[in-house]
Amino acid sequence: MKNTLDDENLKLPIKLDSTSNGEFAPVPLNNPQLLANKEAHERSLKLAKKVNVSRRGFLKSSCGAASTLLAFNSAFAQFGMTGGFYQLSEDSAVDKDLANHEISGNEFIFDVQGHFVNPNGDWLKKLPESAKPLSFMPKSQCDLAGQPTDRGYLQCLGSDEFIKDVFMDSDTDLMVLSFVPSAPDSEPLTIQEAAATREIINKMNGKHRLLLHGRVNPNQPGDLEGMEALYEEWQVAAYKTYTQFGPEGIGYWLTDDVGLAMIEKAQKLGVKNICIHKGIPFGPKSFEHSLCDDIGAVAKQYPDMNFIIYHSGYDMSHQEQSFKIDNPNRGVDSLIHSVLKHNIKPNTNVYAELGSTWRFLMREPNQAAHVMGKLLKYIGENNILWGTDSIWYGSPQDQIQAFRTFQISKEFQEQFQYPELNKHLKAKIFGLNATNPYQISSEEVGKFIKNDTMASTKQNYLNNPTPHFRTYGPKTRREYLNLLRWS
Repeated sequence: MKNTLDDENLKLPIKLDSTSNGEFAPVPLNNPQLLANKEAHERSLKLAKKVNVSRRGFLKSSCGAASTLLAFNSAFAQFGMTGGFYQLSEDSAVDKDLANHEISGNEFIFDVQGHFVNPNGDWLKKLPESAKPLSFMPKSQCDLAGQPTDRGYLQCLGSDEFIKDVFMDSDTDLMVLSFVPSAPDSEPLTIQEAAATREIINKMNGKHRLLLHGRVNPNQPGDLEGMEALYEEWQVAAYKTYTQFGPEGIGYWLTDDVGLAMIEKAQKLGVKNICIHKGIPFGPKSFEHSLCDDIGAVAKQYPDMNFIIYHSGYDMSHQEQSFKIDNPNRGVDSLIHSVLKHNIKPNTNVYAELGSTWRFLMREPNQAAHVMGKLLKYIGENNILWGTDSIWYGSPQDQIQAFRTFQISKEFQEQFQYPELNKHLKAKIFGLNATNPYQISSEEVGKFIKNDTMASTKQNYLNNPTPHFRTYGPKTRREYLNLLRWS
């Protein structure tokens, strides 16, 4: 259904909804999140009138974001969800300067997990002519004149939208474009097609804004053999793999022959980063391969390689609590169990990435406090990497603003020996930590991004910004199954 102008005016700048990245069935909102959204809408209407601006104008402002987060605090507290909270002054909801001070920031933000839709990709050729993939997306009513098929709306979901959402409407400086699990001859929703990738790089006036993953699933034919080409043609900064994915839906372990062969080939090629999807299970089939049991073993065997655990092992169906050695081997605890078992010290060669994980934790502040606290204790303050899984969730700006203001409560800090999430730690997580495995200098990059075409384009855009607060991933089980059907 096409969004009306009124619907657009009602969209909150911080998004709590059921949107999925396509790798898990959407999780409906419960009473705390429903109340949080309700209170945020009511506050925005009241405060917009108080400061004499339109509802849309208020929500686009930093005060709108602050008001929304404060409403979330109020609603969550009514359900006893106070282990984590958004640390904001009450006056930030009406004081623009104060809101800017508390919501805005100048951190170096390096997002290590991004995606976009290639509207010209080979994946479309494998679909029936009648198929309309991604027709559930908010721009599915869009069409561009002159398109040869009725899939013209896909042009509105491609690189231009990616650039606007990520680099115009958020504070993101750098991004790594990643991949979805697929067979070599049918890669949907990737950036591997040369034309689309080159278009993005050209629009950003230099490769310093964009790094690429190379998708490798060594348990399916052709992937191990293709690793050289990915490195030589694309100069990939890491290999991305899905241990739960494979022929007939059967996954593999990194400690299997094929897993070790992949690691050793990457090592020989000089690509030190292996990015592994762990957690966010695809379903019951081969579920065990979504666990982190193999991580500690390969990290110990290959101390010169970096193992970046995408999603940190997080599982939406598992309730995160403080870590105990006798905890079930699920979720983030699966990762912690593995590194402890193999004596992998914090801040060494195992990294935890937050894509989709933080986005879901924004609606569960107690779990958010536990996950962040545990990762800081057992993985290390230098080894937590920022990722957002955008653009499935629209612009990542709301994730950035929520994390900027998130704090672990004093009660949880004292009870579970979690550190305070101060600005220094957040700056590390936002981007500084990723400069180590990706071997870039934030200082050198900073010199480029302040003066490139993207920076000047953004400066002009900010004179009249037009953020939309939409998300793109499936929001219902029906949409999710539709996505699986064609992909």
